[in-house]
Amino acid sequence: MTKIATRTAYGQTLVKLGEENPNIVVLDADLSKSTKTADFAKKFPERFFNAGIAEANLMGMSAGLAAAGKIPFASTFAVFATGRAFEQVRNSIAYPKLNVKVAATHAGITVGEDGGSHQSVEDVSLMRSLPNMTVIVPADAVETDKAVRAAAEHQGPVYIRLGRLDLPVILPEDYEFKLGKAVVLREGWDAAVFANGTMLALALEAAEELAREGVETAVINVSTVKPLDTATVAEVARQAGAVVSAEEHSIIGGLGSAIAEALVENCPVPMERVGLMDTFGESGSPWELMEKYGLTAAGIAAAVRRVHRRKTNG
Repeated sequence: MTKIATRTAYGQTLVKLGEENPNIVVLDADLSKSTKTADFAKKFPERFFNAGIAEANLMGMSAGLAAAGKIPFASTFAVFATGRAFEQVRNSIAYPKLNVKVAATHAGITVGEDGGSHQSVEDVSLMRSLPNMTVIVPADAVETDKAVRAAAEHQGPVYIRLGRLDLPVILPEDYEFKLGKAVVLREGWDAAVFANGTMLALALEAAEELAREGVETAVINVSTVKPLDTATVAEVARQAGAVVSAEEHSIIGGLGSAIAEALVENCPVPMERVGLMDTFGESGSPWELMEKYGLTAAGIAAAVRRVHRRKTNG
């Protein structure tokens, strides 16, 4: 199976967008080789701006370019984009609803050996809390390409969460991405798993394992965390009667929280959350860390079994 990091797909798509639209500009905080914006810088040096190790300034520059009619993609590591520069994202981009796309790489614990200081497990929560901000978490290279294009066409602030790790390409080339729309990838009536990012492939793997046990599990790709597709979430929850969320992020404030909020208001059913249990990550290889924190197909399957028992036992 082909494996490509979503950050790599992001860099490739930026070059294509640059060829198609002269208003696309790219900014980085001295990490262009890691964020893959170096591809764009090489092809369009006059439209690439290195802000240096000054993330707050990066966001301010992006806001200014957006106010001047450009479509800026501001790139750095997720922990810096959403943590160090939060005030500027809030007041200079989200508050005035400027057309800036914050594309943050190296999100989650799959950053690996860089450790807890660089593993952003709260970025979705921070960005989701901002008014006017759209939040996207692509699952593979195919979806990244389509999500970046959709972000460029969308008028307003967008946060795109990207990863360092090579991930399997699980979606077909003709996959249709629609901003704000969840997609049912697998039907099931015993339980449903809502997943995104690195966890989507693992959710599909877990569903295969559960099917062999006679538990038919739906898998839904919720790549747009905000605005959440509450209609699809509620419809699937009614059909399945039991729900699991799976994310490479804290269970607080991210996808799991968004799903829980939607269900409480529209269709309360038993729910389990798979994610970081209110903890920071640590240094280690990506898959060792995923195993330690239960972010695996086995971890998702175990959560489905628990929630299915709760549903069955009333």
